[in-house]
Amino acid sequence: MNRRAQFLEVLGIPTEWMPRAPRLAQPDAAVQPVAMPVAEPPAALQAASVAEADTHAEAPLAAPVARPATGERAAPSLVPAGPAAGTAQADREAAIATMDWPALDAAVAGCTACGLCQTRTNTVFGVGARQAEWMLVGEAPGENEDLQGEPFVGQAGKLLDNMLGALGLARGRNVFIANVLKCRPPGNRNPEPEEVAQCEPFLRRQIALVRPRVIVVLGRFAAQSLLRTTTPIGKLRGTVHTYEGIPVVVTYHPAYLLRTLTDKARAWEDLCLAREVHDRAGAGA
Repeated sequence: MNRRAQFLEVLGIPTEWMPRAPRLAQPDAAVQPVAMPVAEPPAALQAASVAEADTHAEAPLAAPVARPATGERAAPSLVPAGPAAGTAQADREAAIATMDWPALDAAVAGCTACGLCQTRTNTVFGVGARQAEWMLVGEAPGENEDLQGEPFVGQAGKLLDNMLGALGLARGRNVFIANVLKCRPPGNRNPEPEEVAQCEPFLRRQIALVRPRVIVVLGRFAAQSLLRTTTPIGKLRGTVHTYEGIPVVVTYHPAYLLRTLTDKARAWEDLCLAREVHDRAGAGA
């Protein structure tokens, strides 16, 4: 069995997927990704193994409800409304938008803008190279992340690390990983719109400082927040979006993939698309 086949077996993918030609979200978008061959995954991935259960997944998991055809549960949109000019919130966002890394880190650590500060153990600022060409954006910390102060450290994180490793990426080396929310919602409940509105300026500044070539958004909550949309994730993935001129590819959250093994192949296809976008952006740099 070759290395690629071993990797697919680790992820529970029965057949090899190659990315389709992507649809551009906007006709005048600058990014024009094209299909490229799938590279061989690194040898270190051959021994990787991920448990197919995660009792403390990073994604905020509510009680199970009926799911739409896209595979994600229905929930109210988290698209926040912008603050009115001249308000305290507008002034706060303007101040965050000028912060450098040390000031931003300190602001997140001391943030008391919403009630999540009362129940957190640690803030989860983000991890990785601060001038990375890749940036991953998740939803909110889970229990393990709250305890350790780092995103994606549970079983969902192991799955994410394995998938990144197949692309030659690794946390702390050539990718920056962050969440929309920097504090854990109690009981891993879904984020409230007000919580997103208070925390999202931190993420916007992180993106501005990293200035990656491509952003991979993990999960519906993060996608709807970053892209200002209520479109279901099933319709967002497979398309190249943009955020402040940066290409954005949407895929499923790793915690969701641990519960829905059949969508792992689609998530791998999304990462292949993201690599094409990244390479295309690099060629045009």
